[in-house]
Amino acid sequence: MYKLFTMQHSGNSYKVRLALALLDVPYEAIEIDILKGESRTPEFLAKNPSGQVPLLEVVEGRYLAESNAILWYVAAGSALAPESRLDRADMMRWMFFEQHALEPNLGAAYFWLSLVKGGRELHAHSLEDWTERGYRALQVMEHHLRDRSYFAASQLTVADIALYGYTHLAGECGYDLSGFPAVGAWLRRIEGTPRFVPMLSSAANAADG
Repeated sequence: MYKLFTMQHSGNSYKVRLALALLDVPYEAIEIDILKGESRTPEFLAKNPSGQVPLLEVVEGRYLAESNAILWYVAAGSALAPESRLDRADMMRWMFFEQHALEPNLGAAYFWLSLVKGGRELHAHSLEDWTERGYRALQVMEHHLRDRSYFAASQLTVADIALYGYTHLAGECGYDLSGFPAVGAWLRRIEGTPRFVPMLSSAANAADG
């Protein structure tokens, strides 16, 4: 059984928990509070020198880091990964987009404004840039979804899960999604998927360790 080192309030960790839930794959969830330095202990750094979650123990002693790499691994051969080579490449295009255009802006805003006490004051100089670039990423997504239900292969894939992780938190860190109706419809579509679990109850769906 997989062991997933995760944090309930982490969008990147949630992406993996959501994928495992949709695939009905059992796992043991091990909560790591990065705000308390639990990902910086010698024991954890021996598993993942970058000191980040999520981290998946695939087999005993073999660890896989980086949320989108984990998504790709757990989805391989499943309905969440298209068979066509071109569709897979398109799926990965959106996963790369999530990491360079969406997560550094919506993800950073969520972390510092919603999770870290005093984070707004600490990063007041970054808010304008996060907001501008975040809205720019949302506009790209809106344009793509105007005549599509999902991001790649005309089906739900791990690209959608990667993008959902922080997009669904946009309202919690000051973004107004009212001007993005296609994005809003897509969010509701994901939430209507069988075996969908919300972010703060995902751990309850993990198998008992």
